[in-house]
Amino acid sequence: MQEQLIKDAKARMQKSVESLHAELTKLRTGRASPSMLEHIHVDYYGTPTPLSQVANITVLDARTLSIAPWEKSLVQDIEKAILTSDLGLNPATSSDGIRVPLPPLTEERRKDLAKVVKSEVENAKIAVRNIRRDANASFKDLVKSKEMTEDDERRAHDRIQKVTDEIVAELDKISQRKEAELMEV
Repeated sequence: MQEQLIKDAKARMQKSVESLHAELTKLRTGRASPSMLEHIHVDYYGTPTPLSQVANITVLDARTLSIAPWEKSLVQDIEKAILTSDLGLNPATSSDGIRVPLPPLTEERRKDLAKVVKSEVENAKIAVRNIRRDANASFKDLVKSKEMTEDDERRAHDRIQKVTDEIVAELDKISQRKEAELMEV
């Protein structure tokens, strides 16, 4: 039973790490990445549809994205969706597609983004600690119901703490990499 609880807690902690990765890919670092536009939805015949499902998004160079809609009539809708997004991008429209140049990041904006990274990492750490707390509470319940001895509980607490420490260290490494990437000029 305790093995299953530890395994489940570790899997949930890994999901927190994956969630952090997903959040951090949305942050603009000055380099073009199709994942920056993942959360943008386009009005496709009255239905909000993810941009990636109505167009092909490619990287032209380090600072430019190219969007090739599958239907030419969507060019204006895609441009409008990008302009109204919170990314602060100004797309350049041509007859067959859209080019999205990324403006260079200012020093102030880089520092703001670094704060956002720290905040996201801290939220992930809080989620990991909550998972640890839930697992420890489950161990206590098992002791109360006499399904686990107190010695086993202590060992389980130590193991879950070790897993938590590993995940937190991984989160710190992710944070350092992203901040270094942000501060690159």
